[in-house]
Amino acid sequence: MAVFTAADHPLLTRQVCEAMDLPVAPNNINNARLKLKRLADRWILAESEPGLFTQPLP
Repeated sequence: MAVFTAADHPLLTRQVCEAMDLPVAPNNINNARLKLKRLADRWILAESEPGLFTQPLP
């Protein structure tokens, strides 16, 4: 969540992995995408466009 707090725009999954210092490998990107989609389903994050995640509006 700190990654999204520091960002002023929606982030791609690849950008989230880079910000968390994860190796940018297909496996890591897919795992992160699944987790981000799960957070979006629970309204913890918002998916503004397919693949772009941000914090939901208050």
